[in-house]
Amino acid sequence: MASIRHEIVIDASPEHTWDVLRDVGAVHERLLPGRVADTRIEGDQRFLTFPDGHVVRELIVSIDDDTRRLAYSVVEGARPPLEHHHASFEVRPEGERASRLIWTTDVLPHSFGAELRIRVERGAAEMKQAIETAVRD
Repeated sequence: MASIRHEIVIDASPEHTWDVLRDVGAVHERLLPGRVADTRIEGDQRFLTFPDGHVVRELIVSIDDDTRRLAYSVVEGARPPLEHHHASFEVRPEGERASRLIWTTDVLPHSFGAELRIRVERGAAEMKQAIETAVRD
């Protein structure tokens, strides 16, 4: 199993960063605007629609406000197709006014690890930009 861990410092308070991440129904508005066209919640499942119409179905495993940790799993629509996907976000304080976002993703098959690492790093940079832009607005 490939395990990808990526950390990025965001120039926003941990409270604000967590507020954006835990808002699981507003990915298209607050976390990845432009990358995700729409988000729909049905019970503990989240459906992300991308600009090309592709839909990914995720299971929201856990939202823990005390530890600022969100766990989710892609269960349908992964590109590339995966046998297993589980990921989590954690938000921690970083200095006086910033936050550290830790994104951990476990996937099978292992051979997709390198490709998914690139996507995680790119996605984290896009999240950082969206969160920081919202703080400045």
